[in-house]
Amino acid sequence: MTASRVLVLNSGSSSVKYQLLDMADRSRLAVGLVERIGEETSRLVHEPLTGPGAAGGKREQLGPIADHEAALKAVAAELAADGMGLDSPELAAVGHRVVHGGTRFTQPTVIDDEVLAEIRNLIPLAPLHNPANVTGIEVARSLRADIPQVAVFDTAFHSTMPEYVARYAIDAATADAYSIRRYGFHGTSHAYVSRATAALLGRPVEDVNVIVLHLGNGASASAVRGGVCVETSMGLTPLEGLVMGTRSGDLDPAVVFHLARVGGLSVDEIDSLLNKKSGLLGMCGDNDMREVLRRAGEGDEAASLAFAAYVHRLKKYIGAYSAVLGRVDAVAFTAGVGENAHQVREAALDGLAELGLALDLEANAARSPQPRLVSAEYARVAVAVVPTDEELEIATQAYALVTVTR
Repeated sequence: MTASRVLVLNSGSSSVKYQLLDMADRSRLAVGLVERIGEETSRLVHEPLTGPGAAGGKREQLGPIADHEAALKAVAAELAADGMGLDSPELAAVGHRVVHGGTRFTQPTVIDDEVLAEIRNLIPLAPLHNPANVTGIEVARSLRADIPQVAVFDTAFHSTMPEYVARYAIDAATADAYSIRRYGFHGTSHAYVSRATAALLGRPVEDVNVIVLHLGNGASASAVRGGVCVETSMGLTPLEGLVMGTRSGDLDPAVVFHLARVGGLSVDEIDSLLNKKSGLLGMCGDNDMREVLRRAGEGDEAASLAFAAYVHRLKKYIGAYSAVLGRVDAVAFTAGVGENAHQVREAALDGLAELGLALDLEANAARSPQPRLVSAEYARVAVAVVPTDEELEIATQAYALVTVTR
């Protein structure tokens, strides 16, 4: 029996999202979530998608789950109940989402003690994410030390950016001393969507230039030339770039100095303000685009202003990345807002006919879970809506690596 299953783990500070996939046919076998780890109100939701257990649908456990070890053991028990446990000989690898790979990790990497130590060393670059990623890896390795554990890094896809794009124009010695450069994030999504867009156009990925707009509560743009990222909107951290749910995006750095000197805010208070209390939330009090659109439709001025700022920033990046690429074959919208908010797509592309962009308004307004083109037939540049699949991307990269290294 050839092992072809990959368990994908996304370990957060108090949660674990997981999917079990069979790479023989790229099918999902089970999905689930453990949330509120360490609290009395912990919750595990498990859904088998194949086999006898699938008929029963989702299963839910409520009650305290002390830590990530207990969480992953509970996940293993749920999978075992469906005949898909971690001890299965069909399990080929565990793929871990790791947010920050720095400059060292630019490809999926089999995790050993040295790699794990390096991921720990990168915690200062991603203090909210890498610690939880490390914990998930440690626990998974303890449960199945005999199979490959593979780290797939959010930053890796963007490591192909030219040095003049990745560098900030600050003192070079200071930048090097503190690893200050543009890394980019959401890389697994941008990689998946750029390839899926080429497939949707029926063309080799090497021949397609695409602007990918990953629009969720966090949002980022990328310019992808022939499958290779040449620009992205996020930088040293996920704060740079587009207006987001709670993040400001692009900002004059002197705002930080002003808030410290005039406002008397501490570094931690400014950090919290820009990352957690800004963006749509800061401008109108809602970070859910559905609520922003509802309120704007009812004439709410704050929501209308927030929506306009959000769309304006999108337009700027579409225009800028059109210039960077020179030739654009497609603009692809993905993630929660990008896939579901047709008003955002319409507003972002309005007035960009000179760039070859035009929507089929009826197709754009129609809801579908499938990848699709929503551009007008006469448009020079295709507009695609492509549901992202970061778990499948992680599984694909992990499985390809362990298959090659066997």
